[in-house]
Amino acid sequence: MYAVIKTGGKQYKVEPEMLLRVEKLNANPGETVEFEASLIRDDEGNIKTEGKVEAEVVKHGKHKKVLVFHFKRKKNYKKLNGHRQPYTLIKIKEIKA
Repeated sequence: MYAVIKTGGKQYKVEPEMLLRVEKLNANPGETVEFEASLIRDDEGNIKTEGKVEAEVVKHGKHKKVLVFHFKRKKNYKKLNGHRQPYTLIKIKEIKA
C-alpha cells in the first residue's frame, strides 16, 4: 500500500513506517500532522483519489550546505554564498483511504 501526498510544492510517494524529509512544517516534534492524499493504491491494486495520510513529526533540521558561486570573467567579480535549507523529518503512521 502506498499513497502520493503533496506538501511544500512537491509530491512524495509514501508508505507506512517510512521516514521522509519534507519542507519545514509549523509543528513541534512529537505532534501528529495530516496530509491530503492525491492518490492511494491498496494491496489489492485498487486506486482511490481521496484519503488522508497521518504522520508524526520526528525532528527539525537543516540539509547540508550548498555553495552558490557567481563569477564574471574579465571583470574581477567573484561572489560565494552558502545556503542550508530547513526541513522536517516525518514518520508516516497510517494511510486512511
